[in-house]
Amino acid sequence: MNGTEYLLDTNAVVYLLAGNSCMRKYPGSRLAISVITVMELLSYPSLSGEDEKVIRDFIKDCTIINVSEEIVEKTIQLRRTYKNKLPDSIIAASAIVFDIPLVTADMGFSKIDELKMEQIKP
Repeated sequence: MNGTEYLLDTNAVVYLLAGNSCMRKYPGSRLAISVITVMELLSYPSLSGEDEKVIRDFIKDCTIINVSEEIVEKTIQLRRTYKNKLPDSIIAASAIVFDIPLVTADMGFSKIDELKMEQIKP
């Protein structure tokens, strides 16, 4: 996928935008996010106008992975096998389908055997 190096989970984006040291190695990398992450980031009820602008600027610099038929099928398989939440299953399926590591602080992803994952510790 055009040299994309990492798919960031929603929590990883939050830590990156907050300047958390656990995300030091990722700026400058070619980053992707799922369309699910876009929706999660922009739907926080108390999001300020300034925060929304920062998030939207960040999103412009990322590759957005939309939900394709292949991702739908992989999501179904993952949910049946691992019983993850639907948004997490879509994000994991996106990383698997595009064969890129998922960067996340969520240990729930670690049970997915076929997922390449980089665990961050905030």
